Amino acid sequence: MSEESREAGDRSEPAESRPDRPPIAGLIETLSVKRNAAVGAVVGVALAVAVYAVRALELLGPAGGTREYPVLGPDGYFLLLAFVLASATTLFVASVLTVVSAVRTLRAADSS
Repeated sequence: MSEESREAGDRSEPAESRPDRPPIAGLIETLSVKRNAAVGAVVGVALAVAVYAVRALELLGPAGGTREYPVLGPDGYFLLLAFVLASATTLFVASVLTVVSAVRTLRAADSS
C-alpha cells in the first residue's frame, strides 16, 4: 500500500480542526463526582449495617421459618447480601446526585 493511498483512505479529521473539548477531569470536578460517590458510600454502608443489624441481631424478633445455609451459615449469607445492598445503594445514590449536579450545572449555564 502506497503512502498516497493511505492518506487518501484516511478520512478522519485532523486533530487541529476538531472543536476543543473540556478534559474529563474538569467534568468530574464540575459534577462533584467524588463527593457524590463518598456520600453514596456513606449512605450505602449505613443502610447495609442497619439492615444487617436488624436481621442478624434479630432486633425485630426471630425470623419466621427455618432454613439451612450450608456453606457460609446465615451470618455469612447476610454479610454477602449486606455487601450487595451497600454496593447497589452507593451506585444509586451517587448516580442520582450526579444527575442532580448535571441538571443544576446546565440550568446555571442556561441562565447565564
